[in-house]
Parts: sequence; C-alpha cells; structure tokens
Amino acid sequence: MNARNWELVGAPNARDLGGLPTIDGRRVRVGRLIRTSALGRLTEDDLTVLGRLAPACVVDLRDDSETALAPPNRLVGDPCLVRLPVLDPAQPAFTYLSALLHGHDLDGYDEVARQGAAAAMAMVYRWFVTGAAARDGFARAVRLATDPANLPLLFHCSAGKDRTGWLAVVLLTALGVDEETVRADYLRHNELTVELRGAMSAVMLRQRPGLDAETARAVLEVRPEYLDAGYDEARRVYGSFDAYLADGLGVTAEVRAALCTHLLD
Repeated sequence: MNARNWELVGAPNARDLGGLPTIDGRRVRVGRLIRTSALGRLTEDDLTVLGRLAPACVVDLRDDSETALAPPNRLVGDPCLVRLPVLDPAQPAFTYLSALLHGHDLDGYDEVARQGAAAAMAMVYRWFVTGAAARDGFARAVRLATDPANLPLLFHCSAGKDRTGWLAVVLLTALGVDEETVRADYLRHNELTVELRGAMSAVMLRQRPGLDAETARAVLEVRPEYLDAGYDEARRVYGSFDAYLADGLGVTAEVRAALCTHLLD
C-alpha cells in the first residue's frame, strides 16, 4: 500500500494530510495525521487498510447524542480513544442542521430556517472560533498531536467535513501550511463524496417532501464561504488567525515547535 494511495469505502473522504507543503519548504510527514468521517461503516477491506495505517490515537469529535444514533466505530489494534465533543446543543444552528439531516421536527427553528441552511453552516463555523466546547476540544486535540505516542493521529466527527475540517485547518496552519493549500484540502471533501452526497440528498428529500434541493446541498457540501466565516471570525475576535491559535487555543510557539518536530519532514 502506497503511503498516500489508499481509500476507505466506508469513509470516502478519508485522507492522509501528509505531503502537503509548508511555507518554509518542508512537508507534512506522511502517515502522521489522518482525517476521516465516523468509522462505523468501514468494510472488512477498510479494516485491513486501517490496520496498515495503524493509528495510535483516535480522536472522536462527536457527542453522545450523535454516537447514540450511529453504528459503533470499527477499529483495529488498540488505539487510544479520546472523546472531545465539539457540539453545543443550545446552539440553534447545530440543532436545526441536525434536524434537517435526520428528518426531525423543525418546529421552533423558524428564525434559523428563514436565514437558510448555508447561513446556519456559516454560524457553526463562527462558533468553532468562539464556542467554549469548540475551543476546548480543538485545543486538546492539538496538544495530543504534539505527543509522538499519539501518532499516527486519526481524527473524525460524523461526516468528517466541518469539525474535522476545521481541526485540519488549525493543525495545518500551525504547521505552516499556507491558506491556499489548506483551503484546497478542505474543499476536497466535495470531490471525494459525490456519490455519497447524492444518496444522502435523496434520503433527505424523501424524508421531508417540502425540502428544496439547495438546502440539502448546503448541509452536505463544504463551501468556501463556510471556511471564510471561520477565518473572518478568528480575525474579528483575535486580530489574526495566528492570534486565534495562540490566545484562543493555546497554540504557543513551544506547541508549534513540538508539532513541527513530530509532524514535518
């Protein structure tokens, strides 16, 4: 198995962040940082691939309400399992989007619904920057990545696109990968999940006959404007993304040095 030439049928957006270049000419080390969606639908062949990837630590960004509705993660070996729930059930955008995805009652979400699903997604990304649970979860995940005992580190949420995507943004930026490259990796979710998103959209539209296709697309895709909402919030609140890393997440110069030592070639 080529270090980067692998796929997981049950987690089609899974990928190794290795090989991405940094501003100073280095590269993220292959086989150290792996981002995926939830692992409950992995096939037997997927488990063989996962065994070769051999994650030492698996970070799950879901909370109990999400894991209760999903099949248990399928894992091989004996990785350290760390639950870092990045979710706020009191945040209307989260609960509205969850209700859309699962076909639940939308009563009580009139204001969020009027703004639209894309606006709700942007709201979630702004919350990634300011929400206490988000800052705590992402900060702890970064600290885990500084310890070689936790490498390879595999991290995921449910769909592996938003919370997982933002954590990838945080880690790659801390390692010195430029924004254009970070953005390109973030947007890869769409090209990797064409069939999956089509199937999920069909289910959503069937569960809720009045739902329009654009709303389903807004929930299932990643979009540049979602990422921009997070970037803009970081700059609005902290002055710069580097300041967000340092002051919001505790990614000090020492932490960045440790990340670079263990995660860059």
